[in-house]
Amino acid sequence: MDHLIDRRLAGGNKSAVNRERFLRRYKEQIRRSVKGTVAERSITDIDKGGNVNIPARDIREPVFRHGPGGEREIVHTGNKEFSAGDTIPRPEGGGEGQGRGNQGGEGETVDDFVFTLSREEFLDLFFEDMELPDMVRNFLGEVPERKWVRAGFRREGSPNNLAVVRTLKQSLGRRIALSSAIRDELEAARRELEEAERRSVSVLQVSMLRERVEELEKKLARVPFLDDLDLRYRNRVAVPAPVARAVMFCLMDVSASMDERKKELAKRFYALLYLFLTRKYEHVELVFIRHTDNAEECDEDAFFHDPRTGGTVVCSALELMHKIVDERFEPAGWNIYAAQASDGDAFGSDPAKSMRYLREFLLPLARYFAYVEIPDENDNRTSTLWAAYEELAGAEPNFAMRRVHGRAEIYPVFRDLFKKETAWGAA
Repeated sequence: MDHLIDRRLAGGNKSAVNRERFLRRYKEQIRRSVKGTVAERSITDIDKGGNVNIPARDIREPVFRHGPGGEREIVHTGNKEFSAGDTIPRPEGGGEGQGRGNQGGEGETVDDFVFTLSREEFLDLFFEDMELPDMVRNFLGEVPERKWVRAGFRREGSPNNLAVVRTLKQSLGRRIALSSAIRDELEAARRELEEAERRSVSVLQVSMLRERVEELEKKLARVPFLDDLDLRYRNRVAVPAPVARAVMFCLMDVSASMDERKKELAKRFYALLYLFLTRKYEHVELVFIRHTDNAEECDEDAFFHDPRTGGTVVCSALELMHKIVDERFEPAGWNIYAAQASDGDAFGSDPAKSMRYLREFLLPLARYFAYVEIPDENDNRTSTLWAAYEELAGAEPNFAMRRVHGRAEIYPVFRDLFKKETAWGAA
């Protein structure tokens, strides 16, 4: 077998060219592997880079081999058992063989290829063809966020901020200023000494001129190459920096009808939305609101795993969200997004009341509100909450609703909500 090795020089990262080529060639396989990490991590940790597994069968490449024609004799060193014409017996252990990989005796298996992605590569693959259409970003006026910017030079500072080039320029300017008069005087004294020696004047006069030249040379040598006055340090000052911030509200029905399968599907959608917002805003905060017949704010672990009992009153969660917005997230400084997950079941007049509350109080404040309904498998009936929200779907441009039956539908639904060609007006 012939092996072709590319030894062309690259930059500091010697595999950069091959890495880019690999990403281009197997982007689809890597993208599929990236999508599978949604359910395995916390929402806030899902955007971290890491290892992705690619089936080895997907990255097979052609190899160069000798053709079958002709006669060849091969001598293998260390052979003590076989002679020319002998037949090599089959390996013991049955016809299936051990195969390759982690499992033996179960047919042919091949280890997956492990590839490491950085955070930027991970997010680029995840959201390469999505966008927040007509996105408007509110910038906070008075914020504690500050950034350091260069503001010239100063004479004092830490050694790591020393501006070497600027310091040498200051040193050169000082030496020129201090030594120019001395140099002129020294040149005049040397010319006078040469003239005295040429005219053969008295020895005493020549000696005095030589002393004068030596004194000027010593005076010139005493001008230091570098002085404390020459030191210049890079100066940086903190200036207020406008920051675009977003808050993402996660609302979910946690009544008995919302089983673990439905909660897992909701988590996948929340994770995708959080990832997407972190690509567009400098800071994104999460607020989890769970509800049965009453709503409460909680942390992520309780939101997905703490069981609750009771009926379903959706309006209580919407009212709590509005209260939190009024107390902590002023719309003038925060970009508000919300995602609501439910199986669609609600009591009595609650769906109509929730629809009116959403239209009158929350949609005017929110950039985008997405409702994801997760019914039982093979259940295609129209729920009471879905029927009520349908009045908003066509009338409010910053409201969208979709139905999800299985895990495979989460990503297509999310792509449909945020595809680039979609246009909706910002609130």
